[in-house]
Amino acid sequence: MRRSILYLLCLAVNICSAQDSAYVRKTINHLTSPRFWGRGYTKDGMKKAADFISGEYKSIGLLPLSPDYQQDFAFAVNTFPGKMQVSVNGKKLEPGKDFIVSNESQGIRAKANLDQLDSARFAGQPNIRVILKNKLTWSVASEVAGFTEIQIDRNKFNDIPKQINVDIENHLIDNFKASNVCGLVKGTEFPDSVMVITAHYDHLGGMGSDTYFPGANDNAAGVATLLSLAKYYASHPQAYSIAFICFAAEEAGLLGSRYYVENPLFPLASIKFLLNLDLVGTGDAGMAVVNATVYPKAFSILNALNDQQQLISKITKRGKAANSDHYFFTEKGVPAFFIYTQGGPPAYHDVFDTADGLPLTEYNDLFKLIVEFNKNLMAN
Repeated sequence: MRRSILYLLCLAVNICSAQDSAYVRKTINHLTSPRFWGRGYTKDGMKKAADFISGEYKSIGLLPLSPDYQQDFAFAVNTFPGKMQVSVNGKKLEPGKDFIVSNESQGIRAKANLDQLDSARFAGQPNIRVILKNKLTWSVASEVAGFTEIQIDRNKFNDIPKQINVDIENHLIDNFKASNVCGLVKGTEFPDSVMVITAHYDHLGGMGSDTYFPGANDNAAGVATLLSLAKYYASHPQAYSIAFICFAAEEAGLLGSRYYVENPLFPLASIKFLLNLDLVGTGDAGMAVVNATVYPKAFSILNALNDQQQLISKITKRGKAANSDHYFFTEKGVPAFFIYTQGGPPAYHDVFDTADGLPLTEYNDLFKLIVEFNKNLMAN
């Protein structure tokens, strides 16, 4: 009888784990779909994603930290909403796969001969630049330069670029509106002490009217993991309050987290610890922790818990870095780790970062490690 009860308990745990994994996979598939258009700056992609996350918060039962869970702010961004046509030496190139337009580029319609500047760089009039790259990596710009730059994948274009025909549309939005999405599970004993879990939900959006960047690992995986943790903590309230913040505009320069730190929805001094999840969809080669050397005691606890339970294969210790949304919190004295997994597909800031290519190798182990780490910190 006892053995049967233990079996049923283990089965229940495994079923819950499978359900969480299914929820995470479903959420990643949803956030990387064309509906959200790369969770960026055209086709209302970022707004749709914020509304979706707000809806999940409400369904889970989180308390709103701001009206409709959303903390609004605005910034300037250069967008590419329409035409995105490039031909080189008479060969039509495919956006995202064969070429990208540098994010600060101005729109242009022109045909030009190209002069070779060196083995990788070419130039033509009026103000056209061409660069051959081994990997195409896109980003976000807040201003427009006085030129148009086309980056071409040299692995897919073997000729020397001699002539280019471009028709590209850009639009600078001076006051693009975005929102951080903020919710809370109130603590049962110490509600004014807060553990914080964060992830940015924005990605790069679209380049032209037909090409978008899905952003599965960066950072639909982080958002999905955050939401699964929110579900767990909503059903298992802790002594401390636990806040969940999905930031906008991380890809534009950590703008959402910077705005939040400058306009906090509860005192920053009340934060016991913050865990920022970004790029957590892999794990074949372990994971890394930024700020591990800044907070050695907390890292020692994390590492010991991982060793005891044999979860992540390897945890790499890193120092301070301004490379994700933890940064401005740390600058204000809030103890924080930025956690990301390693290994797996090399797709990053490109059109190949898709949901079907994301292994989620260490989702379950990372989930367990975060829960145990938070439990340990709240007990001390």
